[in-house]
Amino acid sequence: MKAPQKRPQRPASIAQTELDAALRAARRLETNLAADLRLRLNSPRMLAVESKPHSARSSASPPLPLESGEFMHAREFLRRYEQMPQVKKAELIEGVVYMGSPVSTKHAIPDGIIHGWLALYAAHNPGVQFMPNATVILDAENTVQPDALLRRLPEQGGLTRVTDDGYLAGPPELVVEVAVSSASIDLRDKRRAYCRNGVREYIVWRVAAGCVDWFCLEDDEYVRQAPDAQGMLDSRVFPGLRLPVAGLLAYDTAEVLAALAEHEPRNGNPPETSVKSKD
Repeated sequence: MKAPQKRPQRPASIAQTELDAALRAARRLETNLAADLRLRLNSPRMLAVESKPHSARSSASPPLPLESGEFMHAREFLRRYEQMPQVKKAELIEGVVYMGSPVSTKHAIPDGIIHGWLALYAAHNPGVQFMPNATVILDAENTVQPDALLRRLPEQGGLTRVTDDGYLAGPPELVVEVAVSSASIDLRDKRRAYCRNGVREYIVWRVAAGCVDWFCLEDDEYVRQAPDAQGMLDSRVFPGLRLPVAGLLAYDTAEVLAALAEHEPRNGNPPETSVKSKD
């Protein structure tokens, strides 16, 4: 039986030559691919894309919008709120976000009466300032936007101050809420936040129910005061600030404003407070 013949081996020099040729071919291919990539990157189309503003990149992760029911700190609330200029009203009440709804005439008309009443009082009482719909920072869990407020200026002993960002910080002396669909919030969570932070007087006009609640702070608790024999409610903090309940509920703006006329400050001095400030 014939022994199997061995396959002849190629000389080492030939194998090395073929390997070198394969490496040269690979390098040429790599060079050609790199040149093609450079051409693509420098093409007019790619240059146009690169020259566009980076708005798409910067907006890849925009700030999250506020949503009702979210829990957050006041700083985070304001950070997001400031990024939503289209939103006219949002509040943080006891750590929960509440987004405002469109304003109907059911709210706008009584709101206007309250604004006129407080604006007239502030106009005739130096040292007192009226603010409608101002953002007020009460504490870490409450940044509210009441329908109206009266505050005593700091130089007159007021407890509020204007922050560097233009918001009001601290408890105003008097806050008014016109409650059309928000009575449960205004009388529960907001009332608790206002009371805890030392808002001395809190008025809630419950439009649908035809009621006005005027709360006064006594020993860290709100006490609802009753109208006097003439049907008037009087402020304990701002002397001369009187509210004819029947006239208000009848939307009689003239009667509401006339109640202020007979009580103007003497000698141009601001009204004195009869309730001590909370420390």
